[in-house]
Order: sequence, then C-alpha cells, then structure tokens
Amino acid sequence: MISEVRYATHPDGLKILDTQQLRDAFLIADLFQPDKIRLCYTHYDRLIIGGASPVKKALTLESFNSLKSDFFLQRREMGIINVGHSGAVSVDGKVYVLANKEALYIGRGTKEVIFQPAEGALYYFNSAPAHATYPVKKISLEDAETVEIGTQETCNQRTIRKLLVNGKVETCQLQMGLTELKSGSVWNTIPAHTHDRRMEAYFYFNLPDNQVVCHFMGQPHETRHLFVKNNQAVISPPWSIHSGAGTSNYSFIWGMAGENLDYGDMDVVNPTELR
Repeated sequence: MISEVRYATHPDGLKILDTQQLRDAFLIADLFQPDKIRLCYTHYDRLIIGGASPVKKALTLESFNSLKSDFFLQRREMGIINVGHSGAVSVDGKVYVLANKEALYIGRGTKEVIFQPAEGALYYFNSAPAHATYPVKKISLEDAETVEIGTQETCNQRTIRKLLVNGKVETCQLQMGLTELKSGSVWNTIPAHTHDRRMEAYFYFNLPDNQVVCHFMGQPHETRHLFVKNNQAVISPPWSIHSGAGTSNYSFIWGMAGENLDYGDMDVVNPTELR
C-alpha cells in the first residue's frame, strides 16, 4: 500500500503557489498502480481518497500510521465505486460483486476489506471519520437517484447519479455519486458553487488518453486551474469552487465529507461573478 498526507491550505496561501506547487497540494495522480492500493489522507475533513487495482493478487485494505487504529475502518466509513471491469470486494468474509459504476458502502467497525483480483477492475474509494455504525449496502445504477441536467446549448448536458447519498444509504457524513457528460458537452458544475460546511473531491475518468479537463478551483474572486488527465483526482477545500471544462466529454465521481448530508447545501456563484 502506498500512502501520503496532504495538509490544508489557507485561501491566502493559494495565491502564491506556482503551477507545480498547486499540483503538489491538490492533484492526486497515479491512483491506479497494478496490484497496489494507493491512498491520500487529506486534512480537509480527514477524507481519504484512494484507488485499488488488484490485477493478479488480492489487496487487503490495512491501517497505516496516520490513522493510529487497529484496522482501517475502526473509526471510519467508506464508499467504493468500480470504474473498471466487473470485480468483487470481500467485506468481513461476504463477497460483493461490483459491475462498472456500481457502488458499495461499508460502515464503521468493518475489520476486513479485500479487493479480489480481476483483470481490468479499478476501485476508486473515499473514506471519512464516522461516529456511528451503518450496514454495508450495494447500490447499482438502477438504485441511484438519477437527475438529467444542463443543456446542449450551454455545453453542460449531463446525467447525475446520486449513489451514496442521504435517502439512498445511511451514512455518517460521506456522500458519493457520479456525473456523466453527454457527447458534445464539456462543462461540469456550472453554475459553480462553494459549500463551507463540507469539502469535496473530484475523480475524473472515462477521458480519452489524449484529452484533458481544465479543473477550476479557488475562491470565486481568486480562481486557479489544474489540467487533469484520465483517472486523476482533485482535492477541493470547502472555500473553493470545483468546476471543469474538458477537451472531450468525460465522467467524474464526486465525494463529500463534512457537517451535513444535505446534497443541495451550496452557495451558488453566478458565472459572471467569477474572477
């Protein structure tokens, strides 16, 4: 397992970061490495952002130094979304088969999580601290709350699938879902917004290898950008917008952790107000 820690950045500190410093602080590349678990522990709401690629051997999710726990989910909950070929995850001995884009919620106190080997299976996951225990639950695309939003004229026609959200799955603070942009559309999360009650992480996938997404971040009046490739993630602080435009259509997973479970709790910024 490969782990790293990312510290929180004050909004004023963002102003003085050069391109590489910005990428080092907020971009997570190389999430998927064959037969390894890669994770990033961020001090924003203590969210863990990770990827597992079990090609030839099973990968067991283990605790690491930053957690100071006997096992990974001793004081945490977790959400997994399969962004590759069909595969299986074992949770305390029970096997859950996950097809592409299906999700699995795992509650606090689960002692053993094993990603079973399967050619082409790629598991993206988020984990957040938890104060209560809720049962394991699998969510298929048919189970998700699905919303069609945007228009072709504004290049942001997209399908939002709320997978691990309040009303579908009981969680402490973790929420996850995925958004798929239609062909010809490139903009996500427009109008942009912030939500000071929780942080967010974006994971971009289904993006052709020769294409990129320009991810916009920062305070609405002091924005910055990151060019993001396929299967890369971006950490978004509570004070930051999180929006993007791609050179192709793409999909992305959004994961949130923080003070409440109200999906609509956001402070919208009119596009003409952005700087």
